[in-house]
Amino acid sequence: MKEETKSTNHLINEKSPYLLQHAHNPVNWFPWGQEAFDTAKSEDKPIFLSIGYSTCHWCHVMERESFEDLEAAEALNRNFISIKVDREERPDVDAVYMTVCQALTGAGGWPLTIVMTPDKKPFYAGTYLPKHARYGSMGLLELLAEITSRWKQSREELLDSGEKITEYLNKSSDQTNGSAEPKRELLKEAVSGYLSNFDRTFGGFGKAPKFPAPHNLLFLMQYYKAQKEKSALMMAEKTLEQMYKGGMFDHIGGGFSRYSTDNRWLVPHFEKMLYDNALLSYAYLDAYKITKRNLFRFVAEKTLRYAINEMRNEAGGFSCAQDADSDGVEGKYYVFSPEEITTQLGKEDGDLFCRQFDITETGNFEGKNIPNLLQNSHFEEQSPKIEQLCKKIVDLRQNRTNLLKDDKVLTSWNALMIVALAKAARETNNAEYITIAEKTHQFIKENLIDSNGRLLVRWRMGYSAQEGFLDDYAFFTWALLELYATTYEVSYLTEAIRFATDMVFLFFDAENGGFYLYANNSESLLFRPKEIYDGAMPSGNSTAALVLLRLARITGNLYWQNLSEKQLRFLTSNIGNSPAGYGFSLFAMTEVLYPAVDLVCVSSKEQLTKEEIKEIDLLSVWNMTTLIKTAQNEEELAKVAPFTSQYPLEQEGEVFYLCRNGACSAPIKDIKTLKAQLADSLLLI
Repeated sequence: MKEETKSTNHLINEKSPYLLQHAHNPVNWFPWGQEAFDTAKSEDKPIFLSIGYSTCHWCHVMERESFEDLEAAEALNRNFISIKVDREERPDVDAVYMTVCQALTGAGGWPLTIVMTPDKKPFYAGTYLPKHARYGSMGLLELLAEITSRWKQSREELLDSGEKITEYLNKSSDQTNGSAEPKRELLKEAVSGYLSNFDRTFGGFGKAPKFPAPHNLLFLMQYYKAQKEKSALMMAEKTLEQMYKGGMFDHIGGGFSRYSTDNRWLVPHFEKMLYDNALLSYAYLDAYKITKRNLFRFVAEKTLRYAINEMRNEAGGFSCAQDADSDGVEGKYYVFSPEEITTQLGKEDGDLFCRQFDITETGNFEGKNIPNLLQNSHFEEQSPKIEQLCKKIVDLRQNRTNLLKDDKVLTSWNALMIVALAKAARETNNAEYITIAEKTHQFIKENLIDSNGRLLVRWRMGYSAQEGFLDDYAFFTWALLELYATTYEVSYLTEAIRFATDMVFLFFDAENGGFYLYANNSESLLFRPKEIYDGAMPSGNSTAALVLLRLARITGNLYWQNLSEKQLRFLTSNIGNSPAGYGFSLFAMTEVLYPAVDLVCVSSKEQLTKEEIKEIDLLSVWNMTTLIKTAQNEEELAKVAPFTSQYPLEQEGEVFYLCRNGACSAPIKDIKTLKAQLADSLLLI
């Protein structure tokens, strides 16, 4: 008997794990590209566009129900040209059509389902669709039949709908010209908004589902540093503490899932995203710096160790995600019964482990148990014994089922890991973190920059693709500034200026302010969005604001100062009546609305030792930039920050030049005096 040949479609030569998951569907998928649009025109068919990502649970469900189904595939292949898009490779396509979905339905999510004309104008938008209608919701087959009928019999109505939707989106995408000045009142209003929405019992904001949104917590901690507003720190601390205690944190292997389905942070949506873990590590490190609570350092380091151990490839790049599903079951990898634990650990250790993490016969998730510390009053104690047992349970779960990993390396998300690792090196005095961060930086330089010096979006299996978007440039520039803040290697500042310059040239709207998502020479879509809302991640625009204002302070260059002011005015003008939705923009604004400290250390030595650098770092106060000038770097530093050429090299020792709010003190010749002056500024944290 002849073996049945598995079908393949146009996705078979792609590199994206998400697209390759669909390469053997009976649906004749095309990747996004001219071939698909030309085929749709020549065959006179509408386009069925499906956008998702490899670790998306409902994307898997829709694939199993419909895209692997011969009946559904036949309906699609007969009457539509079908396109699959990995949203992580094409955030521009995702952003445009997600805006369509939100405008038409009031909601969004993945899988994102769009039906549109061959010239990309949408007339239907939705998310997950079952194969057949149920519970009052339209099914995929019913939708396809309805659109097929209307395409043949009343096409003008669909075309007219597509035109009107496109016209509406172009009009609604116009944002206010930047004229409003950032004010402290805006920050205060945002904190009040967070406070009114704060869950005082379990932390976080609003009701289930709860997302971590670490940039909001970073703003609240920033506001505490600036204003000494205790309620701001309380909200951040409580949320960080409760997220750790719940099941959203992986107490066994480290790292955070994407969000919690309940208000207690107990039951997560189990996929793990690199960007969440990078930003949460950064937030926990910031909390550790402020509060000195070892708990926060422990969580940050266990999260970073998870990413290093499970998400990093040999060349230094970090994979982007791990799936929620194992063997087709959501969360199977992460949940346990008491019997499994005691079989693996033995009776005594097993009982100890189960008591620690609330693992019971009753269970807390579909008859099994998500390890958590919600009922544990000793949650701040990090027992070496428990950590040893956790390693044994890691072995258990790795041996009992598989966990799919999306191993593509994204420039923007890897930049966020560099940001977190560089901060970790400073806050923990662990040099391993900066070594790993620098290797990831080197990976990006070697694999994700093209021959023209442009950043690329994705690398996988030796292949890089897609010219970079705003997020790639903004996050990578931020990473370079964080690398400098840890190492004081001037080459990182030189590189930051280069990529920030490219960012402005490719994406900045010089007339109205703000940065577009895709470059001025990229493929044109329905409209050219400027994303400013800080959703799961900080927006490219808010991150651009941060790097521009920091470059302005570091370089003393009016070019960066003027750009920074224009960007902040643009953001202020468009934040509107809900400033709490723009946490990272507010994080950036705080740095210009409160006293700033600038320090230049001039040393007679060729290079400072790590111990000497650490001694200077320990002086760091809130909202302070530090430059170190030595005989070795003086020429390169003068190119980056010309004003430093006015500070003479000393014959012996170090001299410190301290400026606060534009007023500079006399040169200081010893660290003790410098420390006293900084303490006198009331800015120490």
